[in-house]
Amino acid sequence: MSAKRLIALTLSLAALAACDATNTAAPSPTTSRAPPATLTISEASQSLRNYYVHLQQDHQTRGLLRVDGGGPDTPFTPDMLARNFENIAFFEEYALGTGVSQKGQASDLRRWDRPVRVNIEFGPSVTPRMQATDTAALDALLPRLASATGHKITKNATRANFHVLVVGHDDHDTVESRISELLPNASPSTRNLFLDIPRDFLCFVTTFSTSDPSYHYDTAVALIRAEQPDLLRKSCLHEEIAQGLGLPNDYQQARPSIFNDDDEFALLTTHDEMLLNMLYDSRLRAGMTVDEARPILYILAREQTGRIY
Repeated sequence: MSAKRLIALTLSLAALAACDATNTAAPSPTTSRAPPATLTISEASQSLRNYYVHLQQDHQTRGLLRVDGGGPDTPFTPDMLARNFENIAFFEEYALGTGVSQKGQASDLRRWDRPVRVNIEFGPSVTPRMQATDTAALDALLPRLASATGHKITKNATRANFHVLVVGHDDHDTVESRISELLPNASPSTRNLFLDIPRDFLCFVTTFSTSDPSYHYDTAVALIRAEQPDLLRKSCLHEEIAQGLGLPNDYQQARPSIFNDDDEFALLTTHDEMLLNMLYDSRLRAGMTVDEARPILYILAREQTGRIY
């Protein structure tokens, strides 16, 4: 497994043999778990903090983690946009339930057919300042995603179906408890993704479907490591929620985009908003194969860019 800043995993309940296909409602989550007045940080957690600070600094020194969204140095044509969509929306980067990199066959198009209700939760180790920072980032992101997709995407702490957990190494017990509540029928491999995370997994998202065939998502859970500095955490928030809407893959030639392992861009770009708009266009339907969708993609890409070539 190669070291990656952002890793997205899409799972289907129907594909997990150890999962019950019944969608069990989770109890109302606690949005924030306030840290104690005097917080003791473990040596392991401090080591992760140091590692991620140096990682962010190294990326920025090399001109990565851009927040400008691209410009004259990152042109793309309609054909490039359509090609990027095809590779990002129709392929899975990781084998189901394992986190193991694969070059898989194209999958069918998947997305949400119901309103997406997002809640962000924080582990006990997350400081009030970090909670405020990440909550503000989420509040700014969700309207942008809703506008890009034309789909209803809101923040909702009591009826959430898209759960974002911002937790640190020292919050293991909290994570174990919440995963048991949110995903009571998850397979052992899925639980292990949340409970035994390699250092190079800064964040990931799991998406679930109880429909048969499983073309429509109805639940998602994302995890973001709290030891990261602000920009890396914000980058995780942008990519994991966007990927959890139905863009599961990273594609090396996508630019300017967060759906790229090179980490050049930290935050959602205009190019990425175009991908999301295409994903939720009514001319595409969940369950379409890449061959069925391809002629439509090139029409949509030309409309998005306003170009005919």
